[in-house]
Amino acid sequence: MLLTEWGEKLDKKNPLPEYPRPQFVRNSFFNLNGMWKCNFTSNGKIPSDFPIDICVPFSPETPLSGVNRVLTPGEYIHYEKHFTLPENFNVGRVFLHFGAVDQIASVCLNGEKLGEHHGGFTPFSFEITDYLLKGENTLIVSCCDYSEQNSYSRGKQRFNRGGIWYSPQSGIWQTVWLESTPDEYIKNVRITPDYDKSTVSFEFEGCDYAEIYIYDDGDLIAQTKEKTVYIDNFKPWSPENPFLYDVMFVFNKDRVKSYFGMRKFSVEKDSNGVLRLFLNNKPYFHNGLLDQGYYPDGYLTPPSNDAMEFDVKTVKEWGFNMLRKHIKIEPLLWYHYCDVNGIIVWQDMINGGGNYGAEVSVFPFIGINLDDRNYKTFKRTDEKARALYYEELECMVKHLYNCPCIAIWVPFNEGWGQFDSKKAYELLKKLDSTRLVDTTSGWHDRGSSDFISKHIYFTPIRVKQYNKPYLLSEFGGLGLRIKGHTFNDKMFGYKVYKSTASLTKGYKKLFEKTIIPQITDGLSATVYTQVTDVEDELNGIMTYDRRVQKIPHRVMNEINKQMKIKE
Repeated sequence: MLLTEWGEKLDKKNPLPEYPRPQFVRNSFFNLNGMWKCNFTSNGKIPSDFPIDICVPFSPETPLSGVNRVLTPGEYIHYEKHFTLPENFNVGRVFLHFGAVDQIASVCLNGEKLGEHHGGFTPFSFEITDYLLKGENTLIVSCCDYSEQNSYSRGKQRFNRGGIWYSPQSGIWQTVWLESTPDEYIKNVRITPDYDKSTVSFEFEGCDYAEIYIYDDGDLIAQTKEKTVYIDNFKPWSPENPFLYDVMFVFNKDRVKSYFGMRKFSVEKDSNGVLRLFLNNKPYFHNGLLDQGYYPDGYLTPPSNDAMEFDVKTVKEWGFNMLRKHIKIEPLLWYHYCDVNGIIVWQDMINGGGNYGAEVSVFPFIGINLDDRNYKTFKRTDEKARALYYEELECMVKHLYNCPCIAIWVPFNEGWGQFDSKKAYELLKKLDSTRLVDTTSGWHDRGSSDFISKHIYFTPIRVKQYNKPYLLSEFGGLGLRIKGHTFNDKMFGYKVYKSTASLTKGYKKLFEKTIIPQITDGLSATVYTQVTDVEDELNGIMTYDRRVQKIPHRVMNEINKQMKIKE
């Protein structure tokens, strides 16, 4: 069993104890993570007993859950948790929050059904005020998960795992927690900085107004009920100086803390007339890594929040300024660490659809660009799953909108379950006009995107200037096995090396001979594959357990200092 150092130290009675929503903080917090009971059945009927111990929020398939059992299609996992609210916890209303449950969840409290949720990567909640009992309460969560055997969003999970596809997991995989609000409360707030106007705007949900307090390093600089606030001589947010303003919202008895960054993401021409990514009205090269967000002991669930923070800080220490969050929606704390440490994020949407075929593995490599309005070609004939995709896409944008780090939305990757990409592009622009959209990362570009977005692992990389910025949104994938630090005995990499010395030499050559010279030709961003090894994929800069770094800091720092646009 391959464990991270955080997995080795896991306190199963108190896993992931931190407040899970740093962009919208109340003093009220009761964490339900820890030891639960569970049972597996062949149908959705709640069983009479729960004989198996499970550590939530780790999926039953993971080592850290203590269960190590795959939930197969047609099976259900049923969770049971008894809890008693602390005295004086309830100040009016009580809400039950789930960070994510894969793939379909039904929730009951004290014998009453609260509701269902479809989709394994988006958060959901229920108000439980009227269902609570004095003393002990019983929460039951029933889940089923079909992974690639239905058309719902599934990410990179497969029952028949291997290569670039990973182990399946199911059930609760992000924090479960309770909070209490006054009877009248702020349901949500949408924070929009306007860099050019030196303003920040607040749109409230659940109330018409709120008292707004804005702080600069602890000093109060604004107190108002105006929904648009001018900030004189503001401090910009950037990877070089990730400054964040703190803000508090007060509505009657409700108090919520948040933060924001003053930054602007756009596409403009540089002084040489080349279309580029711009940050805060200046050309800015996005120099990043592909980040799957997997762990050998928790799979999609980090073994601790410190593990997530370690990944972000390490990438920053290497000299990168961006991460492409690949086919996963992380816990909100991950984005908080990017906000605080100054890492730009490209956020992928989760892929779904049927079993992929030639549309992703053959046609793109012989120059055939397929029409994604043909649902049969792209394995998207399930109308219900297509509708759910848009519900989840909208939920993702709303969920992550207030994270200053996010610069780009990526609705489709390499044709995986792609459909109606023009519609997805237009929806994203309507939902969020402050960010850019890489609609079809890799191939099957149907014309509705802010970029030319290429994945090149085997053929020569030759950058051309187009009427859009050119992104090398995946490349590299140089592989090396480190004995004693692998998931199994398989080996997947786009080019395999036998030593750290030869890998380092190959990495330097790729950047110094191919990538850096083409920045002047119009290359505007790069996403090297990848931060860590993941299962069969041994092409990470770090091993899967995060214990061994394959390429020296010094080498990456020297290269990354050159990854800039020269005006």
